[in-house]
Amino acid sequence: MYKIILVTGPARCGKSEWAESLAIQTGKEVFYLATAQTDPQDIEWLARIEKHAQRRPAEWQTLLVPVELAAKIRDCDRANCCLLVDSLGTWVANCLDFDEETWEQTTIELLESLTQTAATAILVAEETGWGVVPAYPIGRKFRDRLGQLVRQLGAIANPVYLITGGHILNLSTLGVPLQIQGGK
Repeated sequence: MYKIILVTGPARCGKSEWAESLAIQTGKEVFYLATAQTDPQDIEWLARIEKHAQRRPAEWQTLLVPVELAAKIRDCDRANCCLLVDSLGTWVANCLDFDEETWEQTTIELLESLTQTAATAILVAEETGWGVVPAYPIGRKFRDRLGQLVRQLGAIANPVYLITGGHILNLSTLGVPLQIQGGK
């Protein structure tokens, strides 16, 4: 089994289900790192979270990690465990108020924690940059940060899966990695 696995694709395409099946295949103790923050007033969001929770095996441990993802990955540094991070888009949204320097340091810490952990890490990430450039600054900031993070993760993950149109594509076998210019 690979150490860092990236599962990406558009909304409602099956990313989480595929990532969950990969976690089961590891045969390891699974820690589900949930990045969502809950709002008791948002009934629809709570229903989405509950749907995800019901699908997971009861023996999986769910850890709420809205921001401190790198620290939690370092805490679970054991070869016999699998960390399933769902999702990076939500995590990026939780960190949008970080200034550029803080955001850059946060992503460096995340990438370092992933390359240094003994655990298997499966990361779920949304693809948001396939449409129109958002007309408002916060939308562009989110799209750019998530796109860059997915690209950086794609450089260290193997395999990288794209889920779209009801199909799972292993980009690590179908594609050629794009070199990151200037670390960005």
